[in-house]
Amino acid sequence: MTARLARLKTQRGFTLVELIMVIILMGVIGGMVAVFMKSPIDAYFDTARRAGLTDVADTVVRRMGRDIRKALPNSIRSAGSQCVEFIPTKIGARYRADVGGGGDVLDFNLAAGDSSFNMLGRNADWPADQQITAGDLIVIYNLGMTGADAYAADNTSAVTSASAESGSPAESVIAITAKKFPLESPNKRFHVIPASEKVVRYVCMGATGINAQGHGNGTLYRQVLTLPLAESAACAASVTGAAVMAERVSSCNFNYTGSDLQRNALISMRLQITDSGETVSLQHEVHVSNAP
Repeated sequence: MTARLARLKTQRGFTLVELIMVIILMGVIGGMVAVFMKSPIDAYFDTARRAGLTDVADTVVRRMGRDIRKALPNSIRSAGSQCVEFIPTKIGARYRADVGGGGDVLDFNLAAGDSSFNMLGRNADWPADQQITAGDLIVIYNLGMTGADAYAADNTSAVTSASAESGSPAESVIAITAKKFPLESPNKRFHVIPASEKVVRYVCMGATGINAQGHGNGTLYRQVLTLPLAESAACAASVTGAAVMAERVSSCNFNYTGSDLQRNALISMRLQITDSGETVSLQHEVHVSNAP
């Protein structure tokens, strides 16, 4: 018993006061460390947010630029600074116009219109996503004016078949809905509008600034429409079935400027995205060839 009491006297712990003092000291030290850590942590999150905003804005303007470069000549039009629309193309080629070369010539003089012609080259040699297929539209010499406007179907005809070949060397035979095209292309060229996307429209909605949470109010949409399509007097007030390209858009502007001869043009795009008070602005310009 005496030995046990001796051991108890030599064993010591800590009191409640000592525990409270340690907790207070650790809190003070933790607070001091937090003061020094706050700025680097905030900087990290700010940098990550800026990088995310920049990536979104850059992806959008590059996608728009890629689409616009494939636009049918003289098809870009804008009803306001918040929207732009155009007719995309998947490929372009030349039709046979020389009777002496043999093959099926595209005849512009038939009263009922021609229903087939030979394309110089083979459709099967092109990449799969560029090959002409049934449902695509053939466009010849689009000038974007009355009588030669693809939006009004003046100079377009639907492809019914593009699998046949004739001649040596082989040329693809393009069968179309009978059409008397109004104008012949000086260079014997035609463009192909894909059946899946006959008109593409980019439109910003609600891009009027920043809300109370510090986010942009607007959204940028990519809408696919069909032909024929009348020109709008103003940007659409609503969209249906459109893909969202960017959210939290605080400002966007599209400006299309054509040249005097309408053979070259420039479209400038400015996109501003704001998230939690952080804003990223990108300016992008695309040169457009309007030679039909």
